[in-house]
Amino acid sequence: MLKLKRRAFLAGTSAVFILPALPSFAGGYNEAVSLKEQSAKGTLPPVKDRLPENPLVIKPVESVGKYGGDWKLALVGGGSLSHLFRYQAYEPLVRYTPDWSGITLNVAEAFDGNEDATVYTIRLRKGMKWSDGQPYTTADVKFWYDTVLTDKRVAITGQGHWKTDGKPAKLDIVDEQTFKVTFPRPNGLFPLQMAWSNNDHTTRCPKHYLEQFHIDFNPKADEVAKQRGFQSWIAAFQSMSGFQDDNSFFLNSSAKPCLFAWKFSVAPGENTERAVAERNPYYFKVDTEGNQLPYMDRIVYQMVADPQVLLLKTMQGEIDMMDLYIATPNNKAVLYDARQQGGYDFYTLTSTEANVMTFIFNLNHEDETKRALFRNKTFRAAMSTALDRQTLIDAVLVGQGAPAQPSIKQGDPLYNEQLATQFTAYDVEKANAMLDEIIPKRDDQNFRLDDKGRRLTIIFEIDQARAIFLDLFQLVIPMFQAVGIDAQMRTMDRSLWETRVRQGRSFDATAHQFGANGGVAAMLDPRYYAPTDSNAFYAPAWALWYVDPTNANAEEPPAETKKQLELYNQLKAKPDKAGQQEIMKQLLQGAAENFYVFGVSQPPDSYGIVKNEMKNTTKTMPSSFGWPTPAPTMPEQFYKA
Repeated sequence: MLKLKRRAFLAGTSAVFILPALPSFAGGYNEAVSLKEQSAKGTLPPVKDRLPENPLVIKPVESVGKYGGDWKLALVGGGSLSHLFRYQAYEPLVRYTPDWSGITLNVAEAFDGNEDATVYTIRLRKGMKWSDGQPYTTADVKFWYDTVLTDKRVAITGQGHWKTDGKPAKLDIVDEQTFKVTFPRPNGLFPLQMAWSNNDHTTRCPKHYLEQFHIDFNPKADEVAKQRGFQSWIAAFQSMSGFQDDNSFFLNSSAKPCLFAWKFSVAPGENTERAVAERNPYYFKVDTEGNQLPYMDRIVYQMVADPQVLLLKTMQGEIDMMDLYIATPNNKAVLYDARQQGGYDFYTLTSTEANVMTFIFNLNHEDETKRALFRNKTFRAAMSTALDRQTLIDAVLVGQGAPAQPSIKQGDPLYNEQLATQFTAYDVEKANAMLDEIIPKRDDQNFRLDDKGRRLTIIFEIDQARAIFLDLFQLVIPMFQAVGIDAQMRTMDRSLWETRVRQGRSFDATAHQFGANGGVAAMLDPRYYAPTDSNAFYAPAWALWYVDPTNANAEEPPAETKKQLELYNQLKAKPDKAGQQEIMKQLLQGAAENFYVFGVSQPPDSYGIVKNEMKNTTKTMPSSFGWPTPAPTMPEQFYKA
């Protein structure tokens, strides 16, 4: 029986996890027919030798399933590979519970913390293996720590939950299954952050595969790199490890071992029409009757160019489960009418996002004139005041929603009225007056001129697969032009958007949807309230300073933003829920005063479609990337009747 300490595990919630003793499975384990045949031929070890000594036992949502079938999904655009964490790649040490009330064990067999949340002791499952049959041990964790987290030559950014003041926590390897993580001061959010969709690198870094690309482990790594078209081993290692960005992690990754339920046989980038992931014969989970998971043989992803094509495929019954890109208010009636034709029904997504669409100006712009203007709070407030939100809600959101900024939802203990409601009243005259204070000059077409006498053209760079964004901007652009701003929209494939916006400094502005609107999620993802990671597109250089102040691309933020980041440090140091909430309230008030970004409306609950033959799916779940919908509901136990 395993007891998980409250403070370390649930950051102050009242729950204490007591996990039941594992079933004995005296009759042995069962497996899919195809694996049994391979085992009989001697091409695979017996199932008992492929599983760890203590596999993770999953209780099916409805019933014990049956083996076989394909899970038919889609990926939209070339840069949407981060969504794979939602379907097949969510296997961190600890994972979120299906109701997002906390976290539970996953790859880790034990995860414990001391009383002040400075030392965490983590035990892996003995006998656990990568998808190619090689052992998964603390050697893999140490390899990641040495080559990714702390190797300045490789210079992979992020992993802020492993760092304090930009310096990594200490790693101590106890034995092949046990390691300790020690922080110089309390880090009460560490377990919760490890469960975030793509945060946990320690379960995605196979030493035996990646060491061929690192010079410290392979003296010929430069030669290997050049054979693969890279200039140096550093570039090769960055690409092959894939930790610099999610797209790189999955792109052309069929040779990379994993711990996922399904492993790519045809990875994205290796085929232009589809990607295929086949069951992992070494997957570490079984159901309550000892059947090795997953139930379904494969995931087949169609590579779809745009949301309209995906909508048609969904209506024709070619998609088994989907909400991304198609679950717009305008599509719901169309999808409802096609339910019988497509053989599907709806599930409900509860909103966890901070806004339907958040407007983001680049406060770290390379152009000094635009940078100074975008950092002016009066400018951002004026642009927000120029928006007729009710018209946007009525026309595009089918009347669902109410004017609001990116903020905490009403009714949540963290709700801040100023943050949610300021500058939401539509007033063109007031917006013009505010802009007249800072950029009064206009050209002969009535567009405003910046301090260098140039027409103030602001290009919003938008992921073309975001149908709601495109519809909203058709109405937004005339609203901005009405106050003298030459606003334009430039749409692009998601992969280019990732390069231009997430990794760039020269873009003017963009729009995004995610972030969190309450509770634990808001504390784990405060992107609009403080620039703590690469999701804070309004201040990428400040976010980099927070994570790694020595990085050449980092920029020290102004005092008011440094105060926000220090508050977040204080929040992370609190091991109890009450203490965390008190600090978070201060941080949210600071966000209201800084007013980094603005939005349209907090989103209403949404929906998705699921084929009628799909079993063990959950009918209501959060809509989030951090809780990577639907992965915490355990797709490995989905099956088709």
